[in-house]
Amino acid sequence: MYRSLAAAVIPAMILCGCSDSDEPTGAGNESDGGGKFVFATTINSSKGTAYDLITGASIDEGVLTTIDNGLLNTGATQWVFHKNYLYALTYNQGNAGTTRSYILGSDGEMRARDVEYRISRFSSYGTYNDDIITMSTGDGPAALADAQGFLPKTLLITYLNVVSETSRSNDTSTGAYSMENFLGNGEYVTLAGAEQSGSRLYCGAVPMGLSQYGVAYENRKWVRPGFEHLVHEEAGGSGSGSYKAGELVGTQYPDECWVAIYDNESMTDPILAKTDRISTPCGRYRSQYYQTVWATDNGDIYVFSSSYAKTMTDAGQRTKLPAGVCRIPAGSTSFDDYYCNIEAQTPGGDRSFMRCWPAGGDCFLMVMYDRSLTEKNPVATELAVFDAGSKKLTYVTGLPENVSSIGKTVYVQNGNVYIPVNVENEDPAIYAINTSSAKAVKGVTVKATEINGFGYLSPAE
Repeated sequence: MYRSLAAAVIPAMILCGCSDSDEPTGAGNESDGGGKFVFATTINSSKGTAYDLITGASIDEGVLTTIDNGLLNTGATQWVFHKNYLYALTYNQGNAGTTRSYILGSDGEMRARDVEYRISRFSSYGTYNDDIITMSTGDGPAALADAQGFLPKTLLITYLNVVSETSRSNDTSTGAYSMENFLGNGEYVTLAGAEQSGSRLYCGAVPMGLSQYGVAYENRKWVRPGFEHLVHEEAGGSGSGSYKAGELVGTQYPDECWVAIYDNESMTDPILAKTDRISTPCGRYRSQYYQTVWATDNGDIYVFSSSYAKTMTDAGQRTKLPAGVCRIPAGSTSFDDYYCNIEAQTPGGDRSFMRCWPAGGDCFLMVMYDRSLTEKNPVATELAVFDAGSKKLTYVTGLPENVSSIGKTVYVQNGNVYIPVNVENEDPAIYAINTSSAKAVKGVTVKATEINGFGYLSPAE
C-alpha cells in the first residue's frame, strides 16, 4: 500500500480581480473571421520593464508596435493558448503563482477576464479537453506522516477550465495521488507534460530519487547497494537545488524511461510504459520540466529524452544513454521497437536538446544545445527539424547569428512551423521554418525586447 497513501494539495483560490497548448494550430497565416495573432512581449526601457499583449493580422510579414496596439499585463512564466483563450501561468519558487486569462473581443481588442487564480506551485503543465492542467509533486498531509514525521510525496493538480473560467484541485484524501514508489523501486516521481491522444493522457514520469519518507521506509529498503553515500546527512542547497537531511536526491536508475498513461483527466491508476533504450523523458531548465512526450497527427506517441542525467555529479546517477527518441504506437500502452539516436546526428555526435514540439506530420522542432551537456554552460539557441519517419535530424538554416533566446511556443500551418526568435540589440521576430527543407524565413518583426509567446485567437465574445 506504499503507493496508495493519501496526500494533500493546496487548493486553488478563485479571487475576483479588476477588469482591466503551447502548440497552437489554427486558421491560416492571415487573420480571418475577426481573429488575430497575439504576441506576449517584454519591453525594456529606461523607464523600466513592461509586458504587452500585441495583436497583428499576419505572422509572415510586417512590423508591429505598441502604438495604439496591445494590452499591458504583469507577465507570465508560460503563455498557454487553448481554445481561443490565453492563460498567463506564473511560476514562483516555493509559493503560489498568480494566473489570469485573456480573450480577443469582438472589436479586435485584447481583454483581461474577470477571475484571477492563485494556483499551487507547478513544475509542468498540459491540456485536456477544456482544461489547462498544472502539476507538481509536493508533500502530503501531516495525517499521513510516518513514525518519524516524514511526509509522503503526492501529485498536486490544478484544473483551469478555460470556458467556464473556473479552477479546481485534485482530491487527494483517497490516497489515489501518491507519488511514492510510483515505479516500483521506492522512488517518487514528478510528471513532465500531459499530452492528450484520444481520451488518454500521456505524461513523462521523471524519477526524483528517494524522499525522507522513501529513504526511511522499512529500514532503508529502497536505497540501492552502493548508493548509501547519496543519502544526505544534513539539509543544504538553495532554490530548486535544496534538499533535506535524510533524502536521496536524483534517481538511482538513470538508464530507464517511463511514461504514465492515464485513461482520463482524473489522472489516477496509470498504466506504466517502460523502455531502457532512452533515459528520462523530459527537457530540463532549473526547476521546470519540459514536455517531450508528444502525439503526431495519426496518434502515435513519440517519447524524447535529452539525457539530462548526464549532468549528474555522482557517476552512479549519470546515464550512459544518448539523447534519443522511442515510440508508443497509437492506441497502445507500451513501446514498440522504434528507436533513433538523435545525439549521434549532431555536430561532434555528443549534443542534446532543451525542448521540442510537434511540427506537423511526423516532424518535430527541436531547440538544440551548442555543445555537450557535460561541457560548461551549454547554450540552447540553435534549432533543428527531426523527421520521425526517416529518423533524420536536420539543423535549421537562415536564422540570425545573434540569437539570444528561442521562444516558448510554436504555431504549425501549411508545412511550416513558426517560432519566436529573440536577438541581441535588435527587435525579435517570428520565423517560419519549412519542415521539408529546414530553412527559416523571417516573418513579422515586433518592436519589443522579447517575444515570450504567441498564438492565434478568434473572438471569444
